[in-house]
Amino acid sequence: MSKLLIDGYNLIGIFHRDLKKARQELIENLIIYRKKKGHDITLVFDGYKEGLGKETMEYQGGIRVIYSGAGEKADDVIKRIIRTEKVFWIVITSDRDIEKSAWRENCVPVSSSVFFDILNGEEYYFEHPKGVTLSKKQKAMLRAISKL
Repeated sequence: MSKLLIDGYNLIGIFHRDLKKARQELIENLIIYRKKKGHDITLVFDGYKEGLGKETMEYQGGIRVIYSGAGEKADDVIKRIIRTEKVFWIVITSDRDIEKSAWRENCVPVSSSVFFDILNGEEYYFEHPKGVTLSKKQKAMLRAISKL
């Protein structure tokens, strides 16, 4: 079982007519995914624009869902979790700043687009050219992806 920390809007994008519906659909898909894989999942969204003004946390289907508070973005919450909860996270994001924070805290970032495909039942295939040596980071990402 792996611990996944997911940048919610980075995964679903922001170009939806109904963001509330898109969030809920993602949560429902992650609940199904969690039941299949058994991962411990934390999902973080920006909540300061429409939320209560303070950071909120709820559980849906075993998934921890966090909405950032006023003056704080989901990115800040994710970086804080990586820094303070000293566990190995597979961090689902395509945000470079979060990726850097993940590596710094000995966690492994995986691209949102790769995880999106996996979540939707597609297999991830990495073509490794012969004679090319993978970096330690590339090897770590491939190990993390294999757990998804």
